[in-house]
Order: sequence, then structure tokens, then C-alpha cells
Amino acid sequence: WALLQLDEFLLMVILQDKEHTPKLMGFCGDLYVTEKVEYTSLYGISLPWIIELFIPSGFRRSMDQWFTPSWPRKAKIAIGLLEFVEDIFHGPYGNFLMCDTSAKNLGYNEKYDLKMMDMRKIVPEMNLKEIIKDRQCESDLDCIYGTDCRTLCDQSKMRCTTEVIQPNLAKACQLLKDYLLRGAPSDIHEELEKQLYLCIALKVTANQMEMEHSLILNNLKTLLWKKISHTNDS
Repeated sequence: WALLQLDEFLLMVILQDKEHTPKLMGFCGDLYVTEKVEYTSLYGISLPWIIELFIPSGFRRSMDQWFTPSWPRKAKIAIGLLEFVEDIFHGPYGNFLMCDTSAKNLGYNEKYDLKMMDMRKIVPEMNLKEIIKDRQCESDLDCIYGTDCRTLCDQSKMRCTTEVIQPNLAKACQLLKDYLLRGAPSDIHEELEKQLYLCIALKVTANQMEMEHSLILNNLKTLLWKKISHTNDS
């Protein structure tokens, strides 16, 4: 019963048949065990904390991108993230929001299939609306859940609105931009960059957002699959 109170456990159970959810191996009380995932971050290298202190954040981000798989393998991992976004977008159990879209929450196995490492900040949209609807605010900065689920502050009521501004797909594309563009084949680089920026610009409030969402997601997946489908790395 204790586990059923945890959003990440419920989501894991709901999505057990999906490729990018770690397989649930067992549970007892308020503990659960999932399959082992070989690579526990999308990119980067772990360094001792004392060294981390002396590395500028901009250089650290660049350095992280050096320690990544070959480009076709990165493309396969990226397709996995796009498929996961699809899995939780208005599915049979409603819409789920990714509220901490960072490299450390994504991993992959030895076949370069994406696996979600941490699902604690993936929440049902209805739950988030309940959490944030009565939150007092002075500016939009007061209306953030997790690290990147943002709503607007209604200045007339000094309360947060409930509509999240940026969809999951836009946040996923923001995370994938440098990851995919670094080392991308020259014949698709320009089109890939264009599609990623269109994706990042998606807003929940835009007219026909769901249609644009589906179109951009399919364009990106098709572009990547076409390029890697004939390679051994895929």
C-alpha cells in the first residue's frame, strides 16, 4: 500500500510494457527493485566532488559532451526519449509531466536503448494542477514545480495558474540539442537543427499544439531513423 502512494512506482507499473521503463523485479513494503541499467546518465563523466568545484560550469557542459557514444548510438538513445515522451502524452491513464528533464535522470543499456533512471519528478498533470493552484506568487519564478514544470503567476490574484507552459517534448528537445548536433552527419545537420529548434519553441498554450507536437515528434524520429537504420550501431 505504501508504494501505491508513490507517483513514480505507479507510473512504473502503468508503463511496465513500455520499452523505456526499467523492468520491476520485485517489491516489499515501501521498497522496490528494478533491472540493472549499465549507463546511468545520458552523457558525461563522474568526477570527484573536489575536482568538480574547480571546473567552470560552461566548460563542464562541453566536457560532458566529449564522453558520449558514437553519433548513430546517440541517435538511437534520442529516439528512445522521444518514444517515452509519446508514451506519457495523453495516454489511457491521462497526461504525465516531466518536471526534471536532465541527463542524470536518463540512462541506457548495452544495446543503447534508453531507460528512465529516475521517475520521481514525472507526475500526473491533474496532480500538478492540484499542487500548484493555490500557491501564492509574486512572479513567474514562484510557479515552478521540480526544476522545469513552469506555470504563470496571475498578478491580479497573486496565485499561480495551473497550465504548464512548456510541453515534455520541448524540454526533451532542449536536452537533446547539443547531444545530437555534436557530430551529426553534415547531410542532415541543418534539417536536424531546424526541427530541434521548432520543437524547443513548442508551447502548451499554442493553437493546434497537439497537431504540432505529433508532427515535430514524427519528423524528428523519421529523420534520425532514416540516418541510422542501415548502420551496425543502431
